[in-house]
Formats: sequence, structure tokens, C-alpha cells
Amino acid sequence: MYSGRHILFLQGLPGSFFFRLGSALSAKGCCVYRINFNGGDQWDWPGNGAVNFRGSERDWPSYLATFLREHAITDIILFGDCRRLHRTARGIAAGLGVLVHVFEEGYLRPDWVTLEQGGVNGFSPLSSDPEWYRRQAVELPPVEDGPPLPSSMRRRVRETIVHYVSFTLLAWSFPHYRTHRPRPPLVESMGWLARLVRRRTSLATSNAILRSLRPSTYFLLPLQLESDYQLRAHSDFDGMQAALAEVMASFAARAPADKALVVKAHPLDNGLVDWRKHTVRYAQALGIADRVLFIETGDIDRLVRQSRGVVTVNSTTGTLALAAGVPVITLGRAIYAIPGLVHPGTLDEFWSSPVAPDIDLYAAFRRVLVAQCLLPGGFYANEELAPLVATAADRILNGEHVPLRWGSQRTVRLTPRISWVAAE
Repeated sequence: MYSGRHILFLQGLPGSFFFRLGSALSAKGCCVYRINFNGGDQWDWPGNGAVNFRGSERDWPSYLATFLREHAITDIILFGDCRRLHRTARGIAAGLGVLVHVFEEGYLRPDWVTLEQGGVNGFSPLSSDPEWYRRQAVELPPVEDGPPLPSSMRRRVRETIVHYVSFTLLAWSFPHYRTHRPRPPLVESMGWLARLVRRRTSLATSNAILRSLRPSTYFLLPLQLESDYQLRAHSDFDGMQAALAEVMASFAARAPADKALVVKAHPLDNGLVDWRKHTVRYAQALGIADRVLFIETGDIDRLVRQSRGVVTVNSTTGTLALAAGVPVITLGRAIYAIPGLVHPGTLDEFWSSPVAPDIDLYAAFRRVLVAQCLLPGGFYANEELAPLVATAADRILNGEHVPLRWGSQRTVRLTPRISWVAAE
């Protein structure tokens, strides 16, 4: 039925999702190909149709252009559009008229997966005009929330560790490959394993802090991953530590004395950076140690709903807050950084006068996202992946084609930086 579609898979998340999606597309008559860049990729794609790219990054543009022409590729599927190899692929695809489908973790949390043509986050073709969302939503049905989708942290950790062990064992076979992540994969895997072991203790400590918090007495800063290109490519920060320092400096200088700041670790942080130690050091240096709390794990939904406001670079936690009517300020480019949704002023102003989101606008925004670029499910859901695979295959094959705008960036105001260095 879809024999005219020749689909090339590049890198995905560790695990079986991409291979299963490729198998589903093949069963519908598509010609499916895969390019592996390392041993982890090779492990995750055990079937036919895969080739190994063992060249350098300098070789990649000509290799890919030749591959696309020789195999008459019509579509490219990848996870994360900011990895160096993927950014090159997007540029070449734009020149050759090849559709690019980009997967990411869901813009809305939880229970959603993002799938957009052309790019995601700061490269999304979606508008940043609030009136556009209002107009588009008029013809769309309301979003029906299903029961919460259970997700397995153990499965995610297990598949990630297996991927990175394969990456390490077969490194000799891919001598020129350089990971997009800031640390060696095996080191990250060991950090994940250690965090999983101490998870029960961390949960007990964090829950004790949660029980002590009173509604509207604190602001929330959810940390993002150091490896997150949403942070590295779509903000002015070179990492989470710089963002943490800036937010805490502003809080110390401008926040009301009766308000606290709760800093929460990312649930997928590998534990290699001691964020608790950094948070405590900054707080002590600024004289606000009695007003800053650090939580490693816990109920993020409750934390968000009971907060006075959420400060984020561009975390998807921001959409949890918007859904609850909680004020949000973004310090980078975010898909939801739309006038009427996020705080319009500066970070210094936010502490004393946070502006709540327009609930009707958020409802319109959510309906458009679900209709155009979200799929129900999770990459590591406890339940079978079959429903997500089937929905993704249908969206790829039957969705409306959107022209790829290479290099496009959503126009979003960035809060001015504060120059400050923490005492070590």
C-alpha cells in the first residue's frame, strides 16, 4: 500500500521502539532502512535493512546525500534534531525535498510522545502567535484524558545500560563516532544504576520535605539534564549549573522574604553531578540557606500545583504548571513560551508579581498540540508498545506534510542574563 515510501531511520532512544516502528512500517509496504552509528544502535536494531556508518563527521554529509539518492529516500525518522549528525541530516533533507519526522519526549506531561515534521522545540514549525492557536482550536475536539499511563523507570535504566554497554564493547568497530552526550556512555550508565539503588531512600527524604511545604509559600525550579539539547541549543545557557546560579542569585536579591525556593532534580538525571551540593553552596554563598530546599525525587504534579510559580529554562514541567493555572517564566526558547501563557516580565519581577496563564488560551494550545504533534503513550510504558507504534506509523504515513524550514527558530524573548559567579 505504501510501496512508494522509502524510509530511513537514524538514531533513536535506547531500546526497541525504533526497531518496532520500522517493522510496522515495513509490514505496510514501505521500504525501511537504518543507519547505525555505534554499537548501541546496532544492538537496538537486530533485523535487516541496517548499515553501519564508520566514517568521520566530515564524511557524513556526502555519505548521507549519496544514500538518500541511491535508495530514493522519501522520509527520515530520528530522535532529537540537535545532535550534530541529525542537524546535518535535516539540512541535506531540506535541500533534497525529503520529509523529516522528529521524535522527542512529549511536550505535555505525562503520557505523551512528540512527533513533528521538520523539527521540535525551538525548531518547531508551530506558531508562537496566541491568536493562531485560538483560531486553530475552534474546529478541534476537546482533549479527553485517559487513565494515567504507568511507566517503568527500571525498564528505561535497563535498556539504556544495555545500549551503552554495547556501545562500549563495539567501540572498536566505530572508531570515528563521538557521542553527543557530555560524558562517556558507560560512566553515565553506572551513575544511573547508582541512583536507582538509592531511589527508595531519596524518595523518603523528599516526601518528608514535601509534607512540610505549605501551598503558595514557595517557587519551584525543576532542573533539566546537562545533556538536554533543549537546554544547550535553545537557551543562552551552556549548562544547568549556570541557570541554577542565575535563578538563585535573582531569588536572593528580589524574592519576598517569606517565600522559599524548591529545587528539584530531573527524574532522569544520571547522578554524576551532585546537584544537592551545588544548591547548598549557592544558597550559603547568597545567605538564603534557610529558604532553599532540594528534592531529588517526589510527586512533581503536587509540587507544581501547590507552588507560587515555576521558573524554568524550557522544561516540559512548564506545561504541567500552565495546565494547573500556575504562573511560569521561561529563561530560554520553549514551545509554550507564548504571550498570554508565560510571565511577560523579567525574572526579578516574577518573584513578587508572577502573572498567571490564560486558561482558555492554554486549552486551545493543548488541543492544537494533541491534534498536530502529540501521540498518546510513552517510549518506556509498562504496557505493550503496540498502540504507540501503530499510532506513530499512521501519523508518519497519513499525516499532513509540513514544509521543512531548515534553520528556523521560534521567535521568543529571552530574559536578560544576570552576571554572577558562585563562590566555590
